Amino acid sequence: MNNSKYRGVVVPMVTPVMQDGQLDIKAVKRIIVFFAENKVSPLLMGTTGEGNSVSQADGQLFVETAVKAANGRILIYAGLTGNCFSEQVRQAEIYSALGADVIVATLPTYYALTPDQMYDYYKTLADCITGPLMLYNILATTHMSIPVDVIRRLADHPNIVGLKDSERDLERMAQCIEITKNHPNFAYFCGWAAQSAHALELGGNGIVPSTGNFVPEMFQRLFDAAVAGDMATANRLQDETNEIAKIYQKARTLGQSLTALKVMMSTKGLCEPWMLMPLTRLSVDEEQTIIDKVNALD
Repeated sequence: MNNSKYRGVVVPMVTPVMQDGQLDIKAVKRIIVFFAENKVSPLLMGTTGEGNSVSQADGQLFVETAVKAANGRILIYAGLTGNCFSEQVRQAEIYSALGADVIVATLPTYYALTPDQMYDYYKTLADCITGPLMLYNILATTHMSIPVDVIRRLADHPNIVGLKDSERDLERMAQCIEITKNHPNFAYFCGWAAQSAHALELGGNGIVPSTGNFVPEMFQRLFDAAVAGDMATANRLQDETNEIAKIYQKARTLGQSLTALKVMMSTKGLCEPWMLMPLTRLSVDEEQTIIDKVNALD
């Protein structure tokens, strides 16, 4: 692990909404307090947070509410998605002005981009915004992979502070973590939750587990153990969190799993399992099955 200030557990937070699709402000506050108490930070409006479905107005309200609820106890990472560059720059500047500590941006997704276009997009974005920028590579949703060579070039940019990588490729993971060893201010965050312990053992700076919405304390212990070199404990916690993840992920699409995750969170009184279109709630029977499995964990 290098000397980057960005490290630890960053949970890709769900976006709590009410039945009419409006942002659930009270739930946002509850979840942020829950995270702060467990010393983990949120990534707002990432994939788990239905980022592409959140309106610009609600995105601003989300960041503003989260920053106030965090009250300086944890960093706030704000996700940036979309295909209109000028709007992305505007949103990034608003998020930073509202108190977001880091902007985390995926690639625009309508057109297939060449490696040079990917580099130019991120370099220009980093040049245009005042807040620090983190790259977000997620092949599963953008259908593009940012090449390691492009990441290596971007790591030289003074306003690009790291990479959140959700691609399921162990060789790529090792190559990206190697980049951080030559760039002391560039952080690697593993977005492949099932490989959290492994990524930290290799020298990664942090992890971004969606299951952390439900059990942030377990991932914080996993992180602390890995950093201390206690890989036996880290790997045990990895296995335990992998089993919890199966409750909402197994045999479901990504969108369905996010709904199921909110059902799990509802058992702790954190939010209700309403979703933003085009995603929808699960059936009553499916929700009850998830609740029963959560109750069986106790």
